[in-house]
Amino acid sequence: MIRLTRLNHVPMILNADLIEHIDMTPDTIVTLTSGQKYTVLESADEVVEKVIGFRQKLLSPDTARLTAPRAPLSASRTAAS
Repeated sequence: MIRLTRLNHVPMILNADLIEHIDMTPDTIVTLTSGQKYTVLESADEVVEKVIGFRQKLLSPDTARLTAPRAPLSASRTAAS
């Protein structure tokens, strides 16, 4: 998810995985795979940087460690016995 700002200065959070393309006419228009369009204050380059940053966070070793599946509770109790 990335934070963007609508033209009326209202913040929004957008699912970066749903972005199909970005138009620069002179406003930045983000089109989603559903066909829905959002005009935002950020430039196309800023949107791309936010998407890259979001994906880097997902792939960082620290994030992987936080989201790694844990051993089932019954297995950890058996190992402790």
